[in-house]
Amino acid sequence: MSTSAAQIRAWGNGLALRLTKPMAKTAGVTEGSSVRVTVKPGRIIIETEAEPTLDQMLAAFDPKKHGGEVMAGGAAGVEAFAHGDA
Repeated sequence: MSTSAAQIRAWGNGLALRLTKPMAKTAGVTEGSSVRVTVKPGRIIIETEAEPTLDQMLAAFDPKKHGGEVMAGGAAGVEAFAHGDA
């Protein structure tokens, strides 16, 4: 963990905090990175939001909620012709 002094600057109608390259590298962020900003009196917390891994997404899969046949009807379109159902 490192601590650096920084200043809040005006940017359009808002305010901005500029991260130096060493700060960004240490935090593992690049242009376009998603972050979560939590604001409390006297405190601003910026945390990276990493995309979930395949293992995390599979662990969150609930067959009761997400399972089952997506198209419960019979074959349609190209599928019907491919299987002779038309």
